[in-house]
Amino acid sequence: MAFTKGTTDMTDIINLNDNNLLRTQSTDEAPTPELTATLVTDELRVDFWPQHFGSIPQWIILEPTVFAWMDRFCADYIGGIWQFYTLSNGGAFTAPEADSEEYWSLFNAMNGNGGELSAEAAGIAVCLMTYSHHAMRTECDAMTEYYYRLRDYALNHVECSAIMHIID
Repeated sequence: MAFTKGTTDMTDIINLNDNNLLRTQSTDEAPTPELTATLVTDELRVDFWPQHFGSIPQWIILEPTVFAWMDRFCADYIGGIWQFYTLSNGGAFTAPEADSEEYWSLFNAMNGNGGELSAEAAGIAVCLMTYSHHAMRTECDAMTEYYYRLRDYALNHVECSAIMHIID
């Protein structure tokens, strides 16, 4: 069976059991710079949501929706302080504050997948769910772009497999 440029075969489909979910690069492409997350300082927290999402319809409901997804996925979640992060690709997300290297047990009843995730990975997962649903509800391209920026970070995250299983 011959394939032409632009078509895919079964080897192009992501296997969530693989630990290497990075996109392949041809040898003539410049390497993609590493995506990094930067913790937002306390002084800048008040501007986080309007600065990043203020142009998106109904942006004011994003934060409580993130909390609602965490409550839905994590039986042990009882609220708390969340940290805000910006990404070097222009993305942003929030994650529950962790006192130590504690892991959160998440379970998505909609797909039957669960896992033990760090606070950052749990935050990424629930933000991806929030961003995806909000983008579809508002049909806002800017919200879709925030989803893809965070997804790109998640695809390079050490806990990528667990994150993708939760949001699958």
